[in-house]
Amino acid sequence: MLSIRNLGKAYRRYAHQRDRVLEKLMPWQGPRHERTWVLRNVDLEVGQGECVGIIGQNGAGKSTLLKLVTGTTTPTEGEVQMSGRVAAILELGMGFHPEFSGRQNVLIAGQLLGLTDAEIAAAVPDIERFAEIGAYFDQPIRVYSSGMQVRLAFAVATAVRPDFLIVDEALSVGDAYFQHKSFARIKSFREEGTTLLFVSHDPGAVKTLCDRAVLLDRGVVVRDGRPDDVLDYYNAIIAKREADYEIKDVEARLGEARTMRSGDRRATIDEVELLDGAGRPARAFLSNAPLRLVVRFTASTALPGVTVGFLIRDRLGNDIFGTNTHHLEVAGPSPLVPGRYECAFDIPRLSLGLGHYSMTIALHAADSHMAGNYDWWDQAVVFQVLRANEPLRIGVANLPVAGAAIVARA
Repeated sequence: MLSIRNLGKAYRRYAHQRDRVLEKLMPWQGPRHERTWVLRNVDLEVGQGECVGIIGQNGAGKSTLLKLVTGTTTPTEGEVQMSGRVAAILELGMGFHPEFSGRQNVLIAGQLLGLTDAEIAAAVPDIERFAEIGAYFDQPIRVYSSGMQVRLAFAVATAVRPDFLIVDEALSVGDAYFQHKSFARIKSFREEGTTLLFVSHDPGAVKTLCDRAVLLDRGVVVRDGRPDDVLDYYNAIIAKREADYEIKDVEARLGEARTMRSGDRRATIDEVELLDGAGRPARAFLSNAPLRLVVRFTASTALPGVTVGFLIRDRLGNDIFGTNTHHLEVAGPSPLVPGRYECAFDIPRLSLGLGHYSMTIALHAADSHMAGNYDWWDQAVVFQVLRANEPLRIGVANLPVAGAAIVARA
């Protein structure tokens, strides 16, 4: 349970630097500063297991609110009451010593989180595995890229499931592949009862993860309710201001990556390849362009048959589309003798909206991997969908819409 009462934060603003010194030396002459409030009169109750998204324009007080909740900043007025284990990812690299290695910082961070030596020792291999920064784990933090820092920070903060997880916009720094992993872990924590405070400018993330959304504007709570309702109000506010932002494509992660795999390994996926309309390997496709998915696998023992399937997920982990050879009534060897095989799926029109997606591949018996899972490879490949020469659309689908004429009405 999190209870915030009349919370406010103000900073002192001095007209001249000498006023700061004079105020210290001659306090009897009264204050020589003005108060600038960045947050005021915030009242908020968050129940156990609830997920609340904090949204608002830059400078609205979102990050300040999280700092007050975690105790890294003291309030000017009001109070915050919270109990339980708290994990927070605020400013990038916050709490890391630049001269210490990633491993050394993990040990220090574990102690700050209140973990015992045994818990820290048990968590280190999982942290190293999840962060996937290779040999850099034993290199000084100062040589890390911003993406590597956020990988390590997230892995540390979520190594042990917290009662409260507080996440600022830092996750937006990570690449597409790591965002998929991070959101999957956050969703699993939610299902296990972790309370989440989440700051994001991504409406899809807020809608997917959150039960409630709180809109801050100039340090004041102006809306608190269902994410759809609050986001609609927020969009109405920002629509009044003109803006032109450059949207940069997120480069998909190439090369090997440790992802979740399960199965009895009687058949194993060797390679997953995406081909464009010309038959060339690709990781970026224009919306509504053709895509060919090729799955190569090996059967290590005789099987009565095999079903090959795929599942497309968006970067938040939502299922977008999936099917398999059983439902498509694609014939295959029966029985399946040991050997190497290949299966291809042709998608004539990749009718997805702009963004990046992951592909999960499965080998199993019958119609579902629940009947006999040979190999399930989550996030086997990450790819992007780019805008073609067409009107701008939003969302995960790209439907063939034709606009009708606008005519006068009687």
